[in-house]
Amino acid sequence: MPESKSRKTGQNNTQAARAGRAQQRAERRAQEQEPGPLPTWYKVIMFGLMIVGLIWIVIYYLTMGVAPIPQAGGWNIGIGFGIACVGFLMTTRWR
Repeated sequence: MPESKSRKTGQNNTQAARAGRAQQRAERRAQEQEPGPLPTWYKVIMFGLMIVGLIWIVIYYLTMGVAPIPQAGGWNIGIGFGIACVGFLMTTRWR
């Protein structure tokens, strides 16, 4: 048995309503601002910390423990890795 015209019209209205809601959601998403790129100072500090940590460790090894802080002894390696890790943790916010 064929379906009535009123039933088909009801389905079209439902589909049109769904399409309208989907369009509204898409417009809302487009209006929401995505976070912009990171400022230059953030990138400079991030890479700077990674480089300073690496240089700290290299200096410790090249001077055989005399520099950068002789009283820290083997902790100089931990200090260098700590500084570099802060820089690496900053990369998680990179956009």
